[in-house]
Amino acid sequence: MTFDLEKELQELREIQVSTEDIFDGVILNVKKDTVRLPNGHCSSREVIRHVGAVCVVPVTEQEEIIVERQYRYPFDTVITEIPAGKLDSKQEDRLSAAKRELREETGLTADEWVNLGGFYPAAAYSDEYITMFMARGLHQGKQELDPDEFLDVKKVPLSVLVEDVMAGRIPDAKTQTAILKVARILGK
Repeated sequence: MTFDLEKELQELREIQVSTEDIFDGVILNVKKDTVRLPNGHCSSREVIRHVGAVCVVPVTEQEEIIVERQYRYPFDTVITEIPAGKLDSKQEDRLSAAKRELREETGLTADEWVNLGGFYPAAAYSDEYITMFMARGLHQGKQELDPDEFLDVKKVPLSVLVEDVMAGRIPDAKTQTAILKVARILGK
């Protein structure tokens, strides 16, 4: 699939006319922008500005995946996720952040790291970009959870996680995307 990005930008780009700070938080900032549309009219855009994040699919030699069961307040439930976390700054090296998050959340380090690419989890209203990694050659160390972080670490066969994703039992987008990419890479 090929697109002419320059032509599309000329035809579809929205130009910021003004911006207003709505909320400035620890994890995200919310802005209300006025933009000029391609037809010359103006419209509002509410945008969440996010520092960015990483996620990791840790794969054991038996092709089990290390996952976390974590309570998520917005949904009032416990869900299955892969290790992940936000960057400390927009300039932070994403591989370094992935290594940090894996070690802190699971106690694991890895010999091999594969960049699986990235994605926008909510492109209509957020600039968050999540970079996905696969980690292999795992070594167990000491978990270093944040004081407000509570989770259970589990090993699950990759084939079971793929089934769970396809059956809708894993609602987390980063976990769905990264698990299916790893399954494809590993020929599963």
